[in-house]
Amino acid sequence: MTPEQIMHIADGLADPAADHLPHTADWWRQSLAHGVPGIALLHTELAAAGLRPWSRVRTWLSAAASAPITGGTRSTGLFYGAPALAFALAAVAAVRPGAYRTALERLDEQIATDARRRAAVAHVRIERGALPALAEFDTLRGLAGIGAYLLQRNTHVEDLYAVLGALVRTTLPLADAGGPVPGWWTASGPSGRANQEYPGGHGNVGLAHGIAGPLALFGLAEAQGITVPGQTEAIAVVCDWLDAWRISTDCGDRWPYLVTRSELASRPAAVLHSGARRRPSWCYGTAGLARAQQIAAVATCEPDRRQAAEAALINALTDPAQLAATVDNSLCHGRAGLSRIAARAATDADHGTAAQLSEIAATLAGSLSPADTAETGAGFLEGAAGTVLAALGPPRTRWDTCLLIA
Repeated sequence: MTPEQIMHIADGLADPAADHLPHTADWWRQSLAHGVPGIALLHTELAAAGLRPWSRVRTWLSAAASAPITGGTRSTGLFYGAPALAFALAAVAAVRPGAYRTALERLDEQIATDARRRAAVAHVRIERGALPALAEFDTLRGLAGIGAYLLQRNTHVEDLYAVLGALVRTTLPLADAGGPVPGWWTASGPSGRANQEYPGGHGNVGLAHGIAGPLALFGLAEAQGITVPGQTEAIAVVCDWLDAWRISTDCGDRWPYLVTRSELASRPAAVLHSGARRRPSWCYGTAGLARAQQIAAVATCEPDRRQAAEAALINALTDPAQLAATVDNSLCHGRAGLSRIAARAATDADHGTAAQLSEIAATLAGSLSPADTAETGAGFLEGAAGTVLAALGPPRTRWDTCLLIA
């Protein structure tokens, strides 16, 4: 994508009230994944680089705050509601210290209060021996995403400790009617809703919806010296589980997207090998999982695990079959996400491996094609805004911390 193409896309998203955008929908104002806060991140990055005016940032953030913002409900999380708006405001503050200070202080207090409540609810659920919902602990809607925000802001560390403590207990095994399962096992399908295709539920492995989100948060927090009792042991529990489900192929290690109840009991080879053929996305797949394990290994000083994770990532991002399965530009499950993962992984790798990962990241970023917002949407996770952000290169605003890859 050329600089001219990047600017053309950005200029097409200058007005949040444009007719081609769903500006009358309430979800649009509050969605980091698909709506206003995510597109505000693009304009903030461009303004921080001196490429476009700060007035656009103010216009988009004003659109997000033009009506009451949802907070403290089951639908809120890092990617929707108060935390989503707060993340967009914090991106501005990262490059313009003091910006939106009053608004951020109010939102930080609201998010911290919600984090404490959610952590307490998780502890009660664990005491009952009940299985969690994905939205309790995952990155998009749950405690891992809220923890990522609290870690970045570093203003309510005691509430981050509460989040980490609840997530540590989420790694402890539970028993259901079919026998022992990992503590993050859910009774639902991967959508978070009951699904007859998943009798007995499933163990979600992905970075967006599964246990890789808490794993990455544990590692990022520990690297900053923020730990709670059992955190290092929780990292080991998750990594050992991932070791047990690693799929060795001629083109490197892979992991399944999820594990069903029948697979947990029998580990059928055909199912495992089908997992090896899936795309290596951020949301699900080897790329996100490898980066989460690398983060954890760096934090716990395990060079062998770190090197294994880096090898898996490099193999996945250079395997023609894996790349052929990656058919779009998006952050969520396309080349933009793979590019950012490779670039962030390079910062934690040894010199030679870092150079290889940086080259892969540049190649993937260079392969991004102009996004047609009519086809892909304008949003952050699956649309044009996220693709352009990845094409812009190293983030000035640390916008990719919401992906739990940095």
